Amino acid sequence: MATRTDAPTRREQILKEAARLFAERGFHGVGVDEIGAAVGISGPGLYRHFAGKDAMLAELLVGISEQLLTGGKRRVAESADGDPGALLDSLIEGHIDFALDDRPLITLHDRELDRLRDSDRKLVRQLQRQYVELWVEILREVYPGLTEPAARSAVHSVFGLLNSTPHLGRPGSLPGRGATAELLHRMARGAFAAAAA
Repeated sequence: MATRTDAPTRREQILKEAARLFAERGFHGVGVDEIGAAVGISGPGLYRHFAGKDAMLAELLVGISEQLLTGGKRRVAESADGDPGALLDSLIEGHIDFALDDRPLITLHDRELDRLRDSDRKLVRQLQRQYVELWVEILREVYPGLTEPAARSAVHSVFGLLNSTPHLGRPGSLPGRGATAELLHRMARGAFAAAAA
């Protein structure tokens, strides 16, 4: 299995460029020839890797939902001391990494989720619900007075906050990745604390 330090496979390169192009110009505004050119192969050459653009979109949106859930579960499993506050911080950090490093996928999800086949869209929603419930459980350990519906609303609100990164300007216009990540983390914890107040 590939890790972040491995060179990306051709398939991963195609997905990365497809996400960027779809986010910039919309799903229907991009042809397979353009995606192929972005990775140095012919448009028809893409069909050796994907059945078509629809398959790329499905893999991107299902894939990121799977990644977020798997990453969240891993953080819970690796929580050595079981400190809920530290675990909440870890979940926030993981989601911030996604929000800062995969901004095109956020835009793509917002604009193109309805283009997925029903089965793929249902799978994305199922994975997202599981991810939310993971957070709800930890959040209620940190703030026991929060009801389950209030905790769920707070989690969705914080996701909205963190997933606003595509609207923060161009990547170079942010104050720097570290400073932006710290700001987002403080704002997320502040929002959770406010929900529990």
